Amino acid sequence: MRFDVFTLLPETLSPYLQASILQKAAERGLIEIALHNIRDWTRDKHHTTDDTPYGGGGGMVMKPEPVFEAVESVLGRFDPLSATPEPACPVIMLSPQGRVFSQRVADELSRHERIALICGRYEGVDERVHEHLVTDEISIGDYVLTGGELPALVVIDAVARLIPGVLGDPEGAADDSHATGLLEYPHYTRPPEFRGWKVPDVLLSGHHGEVDRWRREQALLRTLQRRPDLLTKADLSKKDLEFLKKHGYEAG
Repeated sequence: MRFDVFTLLPETLSPYLQASILQKAAERGLIEIALHNIRDWTRDKHHTTDDTPYGGGGGMVMKPEPVFEAVESVLGRFDPLSATPEPACPVIMLSPQGRVFSQRVADELSRHERIALICGRYEGVDERVHEHLVTDEISIGDYVLTGGELPALVVIDAVARLIPGVLGDPEGAADDSHATGLLEYPHYTRPPEFRGWKVPDVLLSGHHGEVDRWRREQALLRTLQRRPDLLTKADLSKKDLEFLKKHGYEAG
């Protein structure tokens, strides 16, 4: 899968992308990440990418020309009235006004062979970019950051780990928090006792059926305690509901 990232600060993304799982996935050809500096498509000697907003107000606004030219030079130009009415892949603006990113959205994006991510800066991006270039907008939460670079890394990381082969464990992403609609169960490793705190006996029993049951129940219990709102959307069996009821949950 290929990620094309359009940004004013490619140097801020590189260190994270060149480490750990993402680096190994790129080396193995499972993912490809191309960083494009929007300033490379400016046409003045100062490489200007922003200007004052029409109508007044504080802050600066990213100009449309370099953003359009950067994206179109990489993906090709598209026009609803032309022979190529759609872009070659989703063109996503990282924006606090976008739809909220979730595991479901990550799974949706992982099904594409390629996605493009535009990182905004300053007060915002000229609205014509939103209206005529971007096909989707994503927010990683109800707060505002200084730019879209951190959200882009979040999206890349979450999507990449869903691509087969990226994680060492082929089933590694299946039990993640939110992957099943529930929070993930607790994890333990050696030593079996640390400062008097012991690993639950069931995990040392070697009884896989009991381990699976314990993990499911712990996931249910943790979700009930920390994010009960998720239970209304989770796919719960009759046995799940009976377990939750014993711990005070009442289905709506």
